[in-house]
Amino acid sequence: MTDLPGIVITGASGRMGQMLVKTVSESDRVKLVGCLERQGHDWIGRDIGEAMGGAALGVPVTDDPLEAFAKAQAVIDFTAPNATVEFATLAAQARAVHVIGTTGLTEHDLQKLNAAARHAVIVRAGNMSLGVNLLVRLTKKVAAALDDDYDIEVIEAHHNQKVDAPSGTALMLGEAAAEGRGVSLKDVSDSGRDGITGARKRGDIGFTAIRGGDIVGEHDVLFAATGERITLRHVASDRAVFARGALKAAIWGQDKPPGEYDMLDVLGL
Repeated sequence: MTDLPGIVITGASGRMGQMLVKTVSESDRVKLVGCLERQGHDWIGRDIGEAMGGAALGVPVTDDPLEAFAKAQAVIDFTAPNATVEFATLAAQARAVHVIGTTGLTEHDLQKLNAAARHAVIVRAGNMSLGVNLLVRLTKKVAAALDDDYDIEVIEAHHNQKVDAPSGTALMLGEAAAEGRGVSLKDVSDSGRDGITGARKRGDIGFTAIRGGDIVGEHDVLFAATGERITLRHVASDRAVFARGALKAAIWGQDKPPGEYDMLDVLGL
């Protein structure tokens, strides 16, 4: 048991954090060695299992990432950009695999992650599920096969507490479509339609974000031409798919050299 990779979960009290704690604690391939929350959180000092309303797991919630990462072989992180950038530096110092599901990262944030990846493994993806990563590959292939007669729209739906739009997954899909067409997404992205916008520009990749209720995650890539439409679709009904993917990434990264990877690498796609 002591030889199993030790995992730290950041943002342990959140929806995704609690799902990750459950997934890791039930796995026979890793062990839960730490749970992090922000300073002042009500769960600090409490056993994570009891804080979640279940049996004790023997792991207290802490607000000290340095101490937690020192005993970890991997950190799974679905938090916020500022926190993720800080965690990346500390995880690199500990030579722990840093699995990042955080979205909304800026170019400046990504540069800091790139610096951390010179010293440790970072696996970052806007979505950790197998199905979504297959959808990314399909989107690139379909976009490459169809010309600008087919308008591309990425439509995503999430719960009403999500704070960023378009979602990280929608941006992954947009990037895949742009790569398939041999263009840069930043040159063709259209996500700000409101009022009298004029006709759709040929070759643009549009984004629509829906927020409501407890929707876990739904993504459609629509290729629309005169007379026909093609829709690629993925629906997640349980956050466990993301947790399982993140855990797979944490295990996969254990014997890899420092660098930045994504779920396509993890899944061999």
